[in-house]
This record gives sequence, structure tokens and C-alpha cells, in this order.
Amino acid sequence: WSQVVSEAEKIVGYPTSFMSLRCLLSDELSNIAMQVRKLVGTKHPLLDTARGFVYDSRNNLQMRGLVVLLISKAAGPSTAELSFQHNMVSGIYSSQRSLAEITELIHTAFLVHRGIVNIGELKSCDGPLKDMQFGNKMAVLSGDFLLANACTSLAQLQNTKVVELISSAIGDLVQGIYYENSKSSEENCLTDDIGISRWKEQVFLSHSALLAKSCQAAMELAKHNAEIQDMAFQYGKHMSMSHKLHSDLQPFVKESSSDTMAFSLNSAPAILHQEFLGREAWLKQIRELQEAIKAGKGVTSAIDLCRCHGNRALAALQRFPPSEARDALANIVYAVTRFS
Repeated sequence: WSQVVSEAEKIVGYPTSFMSLRCLLSDELSNIAMQVRKLVGTKHPLLDTARGFVYDSRNNLQMRGLVVLLISKAAGPSTAELSFQHNMVSGIYSSQRSLAEITELIHTAFLVHRGIVNIGELKSCDGPLKDMQFGNKMAVLSGDFLLANACTSLAQLQNTKVVELISSAIGDLVQGIYYENSKSSEENCLTDDIGISRWKEQVFLSHSALLAKSCQAAMELAKHNAEIQDMAFQYGKHMSMSHKLHSDLQPFVKESSSDTMAFSLNSAPAILHQEFLGREAWLKQIRELQEAIKAGKGVTSAIDLCRCHGNRALAALQRFPPSEARDALANIVYAVTRFS
């Protein structure tokens, strides 16, 4: 995965870790960072989120912006925009680079907002209440600041359809996260009896909509036709679904001599296992669930589903002309559908 991302970054012109550098170096965010330092020594999750921005070993944080740049380069200019090719750098319009930054800012803002602690569920071992309250205020302020910057940059693109697409993606994110939080207060609580179709709907809202609609918006900025826009949307949707399935599968396919990895009962292997097993038997197995899922059909079905979405993303790519960027987009799919 790291090699795929590194090679893709060379194709689009610069490392995507610098994508939102202008925002991150602003005076306003520097002041927020100074305040966040006061949380050092506490258990507030905002600290872990901040560390992840700097030390993300799996290179997942900047994936969305990178894909937007790659799909822009893969598509190239449309026939309607041929006269404006002098505005392109490394085969990508400046407006498309701005869109990639906007996509990353929105994703980061929601990551920060997700680090808000439910004060009502705190225990004495979690630390002083005032630290957690202060951390929550900083998470709200930081996330709102990033989201406001994204919305300002979005307006500067001066494209009504792009504004509509990205605004609807923000709405999808809110709806998806609300759905997740409303089902259970703790990640591994027993959930309602939902099937894989319902799981797909929820994952699309909370994980795929932003990338899918950003890819479509990138095509709109280059004046591509509706068919190319739809293919870009399909790639973004199915690649990100594969990415989420790949993440869900790690506790069940990763061989490790250490303790088993934590997993969620809302993950695809768990839900598929429940469908094969039946609700009553599922409830009886809940205490030894991880080993049961490993031995059942849920893992292999989730792998098949991951590869199915990967194949649909690859099929969408066939509408784009052969290029380094298209190869890089395909390699991203191969990376998230490989389990050996």
C-alpha cells in the first residue's frame, strides 16, 4: 500500500501530505494547535487524532485527495476545455487540485469531530472532567475551522454543480455518522439485526460518498460529459467500498502471534456471518465471536465482496484512456483487494 501511494504521488506532481499545508500553517490553526497541546497527558481522543495526522503508518489519511488528483489526470482535458490546457500542471487543472484539498479538509474535519467524548459515559479512570470538556471544545472548534475553510474554498471554485455535489457529500457524511452513533453508544455493543444491504447503504454515506462525489466533481471541473462523470463516481464509490472492506477484514485475515486485533460487530465479516448463521445462533455465539467468524463464511464472503467492488471500480476505469494515472488508480484497487 505504501509503495502504491508513493508511486501515485509522483504521478500527480507532489506528495499529498502537503495538500492542506496552507491551511495547517495558518495563524488560526497554529493557535488551535497551541491550545491542543494542553491536552498532553490526558486521555482525550483528539490527541490520538492529531498524532495520526503526523504518524499515519498506513498512509490512509491523504488517500481521498490523491485519488481525486489521479482521476483528474487519467481523464485529462475534455474536448470542450482543450483551449484551456495552458492552465494545467502535470495534466491536472488548478481547480482540480483545489478540489483535492477541499476533499481532504472535509475528511479531516469529520475525523476531528469524531474525537468528541460523550461526557455522560466517562468513568473516573478516564481523567479529570475539565480536561475532557476542554478537549471537546477544541475538537469542535478545530473541526469547524477546517470545515469552514473547505466551504470557503469550495465557493471560490465558482461552479454551482460542484458546490451542490460536495455539499450533498457533507450531508451524506453527517447522516452516515449519525446512523452509526444512533445504533449503539459503544462500538461493540449488540446492534440491530441489519443485513449486508443496509450495511452497504450506511458505509456509502459515511465512507464512500465524499470520494465518489469528489471524483465526479473533478470531471465536472474539466467539463467532461455525463458518462465520464458517472464512471468517475463509480470508481470512487467502489474503490472506497473495497477500502472499507479491506479494513474490516484485517482482524480476520492478518496472521499475528500477538493478541487478536479488536474488531467491530458492525464490520462486514460480522454482519455476513450473522446472515449465514441466523440471528438466534449469532446471539449464542457472541462471547466467542471472533473465532467463530474466522471459521465461518463471513470472512470469505467479505473478501469476495471486497473484490467485487474492486472489479467494478476497475471496470469504471476502462472508460479512461491508458496512462500512468489510470495504472496508479488500478494499483490502488489491487492494493485493497489483496489479502495474502
